[in-house]
Amino acid sequence: MKASTPNDTMWDRVWLGAHLATMTGGAAYNTPGSGEELDELRDAALAVKDGRIAWLGSRQELDGMQWSAREITRAQGLWITPGLVECHTHLVYGGDRSNEFAARLRGATYEEISRAGGGIVATMKATRAATEDELLEQSLPRARALAAEGVTTLEIKSGYGLDLANELKMLRVAQRIGEVTGLSVVKTFLGAHALPPEFAGRQEDYVRHICDEMLPAVASAELADAVDVFCERIAFTQEQTRRIFARAAELGLPLRLHADQLSDGNGGEIAADCGALSADHLEHTSEQSLQRMAERGVVAGLLPGAFYYLRETKLPPIERLRQLNIPMAISTDCNPGTSPIASLLMAMNMACVMFRLTAAETLRGVTVNAARALGLSKDRGTLQVGSRADLAIWRLRHPEQLCAEVGVHRPVEIVLGSGSRSVESALRTRP
Repeated sequence: MKASTPNDTMWDRVWLGAHLATMTGGAAYNTPGSGEELDELRDAALAVKDGRIAWLGSRQELDGMQWSAREITRAQGLWITPGLVECHTHLVYGGDRSNEFAARLRGATYEEISRAGGGIVATMKATRAATEDELLEQSLPRARALAAEGVTTLEIKSGYGLDLANELKMLRVAQRIGEVTGLSVVKTFLGAHALPPEFAGRQEDYVRHICDEMLPAVASAELADAVDVFCERIAFTQEQTRRIFARAAELGLPLRLHADQLSDGNGGEIAADCGALSADHLEHTSEQSLQRMAERGVVAGLLPGAFYYLRETKLPPIERLRQLNIPMAISTDCNPGTSPIASLLMAMNMACVMFRLTAAETLRGVTVNAARALGLSKDRGTLQVGSRADLAIWRLRHPEQLCAEVGVHRPVEIVLGSGSRSVESALRTRP
């Protein structure tokens, strides 16, 4: 792999002798036995300037160049991967729902809990009662747990306020999490998550409220980077979803969708028809929806944590996703009720064990494909010249260990654009 040499060869920092998992291959996934692996470059060098990757290639190529750097790191066989991209979370919320976990252990279903006033509405009450500072204090540990595992880009949804003031409050907290942690936070408005109590029996009125008042206000405040809808028989109908998406598109907001988790609601087809970036869950998605997703390039967001916590038995259609070359992204779905997991590495292991993804598919699912699900594939998720220098640096034999071994690995260092958090500062030396 060779990149053009920049005119200015004074770099900010260079890593020497590292192994790179660039994730730059053309395939959306790696089928078992394909041999493509992770687009690896061994005994390589990577240079950063002004928060961007300025050069990468073999040590032999670098030895033939005139270059200098303000800082040199002799990596000695460490692995560098793109910073991990967590593309679907609900991690800003108040309270907890451990009581629902106990109820499910006694046999209650997700739908039964929701219809009895639990689920999303229970979290709504706790979230509305919390101040912005209280929400930040409760949510930061979850964000920091993800960051400690190599996450550099983090998507956070609203959806537990369910009125304008509290939805905006959640989005402000998400923004503050980025400011406090240095993570790149992508904020998603999910006002169509559930029906709030004040609109009981008036779902159409609430949908009109979202379209006529909430969406314009959110767009005007510039607090959301995208809009999501929970399209499901216990949430919002297909027609209502299309209306909300149409209004969001008018306002210039990208789209994502909770699709076909509990039933086949043509969610994948709606996502494709409306130009959504991703359709997430997909356990019950139809063949017609999959065909449309393939045609329109919609990313399949796979959420093994929710599958695990709800003890589901119907798997997403993994083999058809492979056959149709639909990119697969992996996420924790971190939320208080159905996936209270703040570990992307755990979700990666679940994707391999329960969904039968290969390690290569899974690693692409938390880098290049997750970035694509957020509309950021031109800027992160791969190691290539011009991309943000969001890097995770690991002491590993091979990155497949990140999928296989749970609770063992943490990055040696995380680089966030022009900044970094060093775990072993002794690795860093001056030229």
